[in-house]
Amino acid sequence: MELDMTKGSPFKLIRKFIIPLVIGNIFQQFYNMVDTIIVGRFVGVKALAAVGATGTIMFLILGFMQGLTTGFTVMTAQRFGAGDYKAMKKSVGNAAVLSVIITIIATIVSVISMDGLLRLMNTPEDIFSMSKEYIVIICLGMGCNILYNLLSSILRAVGNSKVPLYFLMVSAILNVILDIVFIVNVNMGVAGAAWATVISQGVSGILCLVYIIKKVELLHITKEDWKLDYDCAKMQMQIGIPMALQFSITAIGTILVQSALNMLGSTVVAAYTAAGKVEQLVTQPFMALGMTMATFCAQNRGIDDINRIRQGVRVANIMNAVYAIIIAVVIVFAMPYAITLFVSGDVTEILSFANTYIRVVSIFFIPLGMIFIYRNVLQGSGLSMIPMLGGVVELVSRSVLAFTAAHYRSYVGVCLANSAAWFSTGIFLWIAYLYIMKGWKKKGLY
Repeated sequence: MELDMTKGSPFKLIRKFIIPLVIGNIFQQFYNMVDTIIVGRFVGVKALAAVGATGTIMFLILGFMQGLTTGFTVMTAQRFGAGDYKAMKKSVGNAAVLSVIITIIATIVSVISMDGLLRLMNTPEDIFSMSKEYIVIICLGMGCNILYNLLSSILRAVGNSKVPLYFLMVSAILNVILDIVFIVNVNMGVAGAAWATVISQGVSGILCLVYIIKKVELLHITKEDWKLDYDCAKMQMQIGIPMALQFSITAIGTILVQSALNMLGSTVVAAYTAAGKVEQLVTQPFMALGMTMATFCAQNRGIDDINRIRQGVRVANIMNAVYAIIIAVVIVFAMPYAITLFVSGDVTEILSFANTYIRVVSIFFIPLGMIFIYRNVLQGSGLSMIPMLGGVVELVSRSVLAFTAAHYRSYVGVCLANSAAWFSTGIFLWIAYLYIMKGWKKKGLY
């Protein structure tokens, strides 16, 4: 089921590759959303706010690890595109060893520092204990999340985007079942939601591992491949660390936004959380488009077909614009119905805050899609420093409005923080891409 993206119509290849990713990302958000829905309806609004208050911390920690694992597999895709399978297997073995080492360190550090981080974020006292309980469990199960992310990235690097989808669907269904059992039947509260997420992620990771062992001979590595190769590891870290830092820089900005939001009370946090979950669900195609372009560009960069990368980018931009316009209209009209999934009873106050957020951010969906496209194009081409600088632009834009919103206790300012970050970063990465293409043209690569 491997897919060589160095030959054939870019549009057909991107379309074929992206469909499983879109479905898979939506399923992943679905089971995250189910946590929120069941917690909000069966445990209460404060519990919903508690889970929401930890979302940015999850993004900081798990996003950092996802950036690393994705970066580790860029070389895998490039070597696959070039047909150098020996080097490809070496990159897989190195990625696995590096991931284990970093997972152990990250788990210990995150659990120890969690209390101080939650207090630094001005987490409301009435939800503090629940927030800490939820996020500590997520951190303890970090290895399950990383196992799936690493193995699914490896499969995507060789053009297989369908199998990770199948196992993610199994994980999503299992997560829903465990949510109901742990929260509704066993009354475990937010801890039940956390354990359901960890267990379901672990199952999807194990299924990916079994599939690779049983079915993907191309990825079977030898004892020699498990030994850390200095040059290989150095190159993977040079790509992976900037990608991880880019995630972290973005997460720091969202933590500042969450800190400003927390000052407005648990009701506002709950509304923002519900609206944010809906936004994350409908924006998954942007992320899937970015992941597709990462593989497309990495494989074609492996054979230095830069003109083909440009063709792929044009196709991706058209897809982005069409979807962004359609979904912006849909989400504004659907929000009043969606909010009733998260809370029961009178939803008037929460709906007002949720509507405000959705109306503000939906205008900026096109630059959000641009971020995913150009960031992944550059990363897939082995240029990870520029996307990290894009993360700095995003952090500065988000931080300025977050601090201003905190000073004036402005909810609209909090909502605008994300929009400003998307717009400025999208433009920055677009300009950076044009500059890189101009440089490659001078070198005669196309």
